[in-house]
Amino acid sequence: MNYSKRVSSMQSSPIRKLSPFEEAAKKNGIKVYHLNIGQPDIKTPSDFFYAVKNFNNDVLEYCPSQGIPELVSAIQNYYLNYDIKFDKDEILVTNGGSEALLFAIMAVCDPNDNILTPEPFYTNYLGFTQAANVNIVPITTTAEDGFRLPSKEYITSKINSNTKAILLTNPSNPTGTVYTKDEVKMISEIALKHNLWIISDEVYREFIYDDSIYTSFGNIDEVNDRVIIIDSISKRYSACGARIGSIASKNKNLISQILKLCQSRLCVSTLDQIGAVDLYNTPVSYFNNIKDEYNKRRDVLYNELMKVNGVVCKKPHGAFYILAKLPIEDAEDFAIWMLSKFNRNNETVMICPAEGFYSTKNLGENEIRLAYILNEKDLKRAAQILKEGLEEYIK
Repeated sequence: MNYSKRVSSMQSSPIRKLSPFEEAAKKNGIKVYHLNIGQPDIKTPSDFFYAVKNFNNDVLEYCPSQGIPELVSAIQNYYLNYDIKFDKDEILVTNGGSEALLFAIMAVCDPNDNILTPEPFYTNYLGFTQAANVNIVPITTTAEDGFRLPSKEYITSKINSNTKAILLTNPSNPTGTVYTKDEVKMISEIALKHNLWIISDEVYREFIYDDSIYTSFGNIDEVNDRVIIIDSISKRYSACGARIGSIASKNKNLISQILKLCQSRLCVSTLDQIGAVDLYNTPVSYFNNIKDEYNKRRDVLYNELMKVNGVVCKKPHGAFYILAKLPIEDAEDFAIWMLSKFNRNNETVMICPAEGFYSTKNLGENEIRLAYILNEKDLKRAAQILKEGLEEYIK
């Protein structure tokens, strides 16, 4: 039997690729510290579970394809905290940020169209575009430059008649880069001049450190007819399993078009939406405590990593990831070696090779992404093991 070119061409998740080596290590009695995946250990606010447990309708019915009114309203109020005003018919609830991204791409691109995105990028961007038969055109950034955006001239040189959108994560997964207001304005100017959509993935909006200034594309009035904001409760409220995301845009016609896609999958889980309503009402103090915790974790991991000669990495200012260039040739081989050949007192670390975060061939082969999602004690231990393992591997 034959399979479609669409599914055959899709890459498997590079984040989960090394799972067999992890499982083998655990069977051999090795404790594995996970720095490979962005699954926070922060407790999900209890209001989510309380709201779900207190749902007592006799029938669990379909809900509106747009999302339940209470959640749409809660999302509206949330954006007001960032001086962004959306009407109710400018918001759609989705099955996680993943569906929001896929629907946005499907709504603005035809098969064989192009989307520009800075690389390294969230690896599933490649999966979403491949599923829609859309091409990613990378805007290459480098560790040496802190993964800052290149010049306007370089970016515009990537645009052709098939280019329909620019896709960015701000703050970035996998680099932790927070784009400056000047960078956000530059992208806005490019989108205006070349009549492009801006798909702005802002799921890490709350996680900004070192007094860095966060600027949403939703705050740039000149482009509000072409900005599509992708959002999610997964990382913000440590509720990855709830699968609640959203699309928001001041372009009402676009929202009405994407609603057709929402209708085709009927609706998002009613119970998860009910829990999400209370998450969006979580007090700001919740984020203040979490930011302090992630800030300490970042410093622990970064400082240990930078003790190794030859590591190239600027301190990231957002999200909860570090992407570092190592003085080695093959990060995947190093990751497998850490799981199968190296341990300290029967403990080792699982990392994520960064090649899968690039679409340009051979880039990222000597880079890794680390997620600082462990408690401070475990992270200190994991960082020490990683440092010692890297030093031994280099020898």
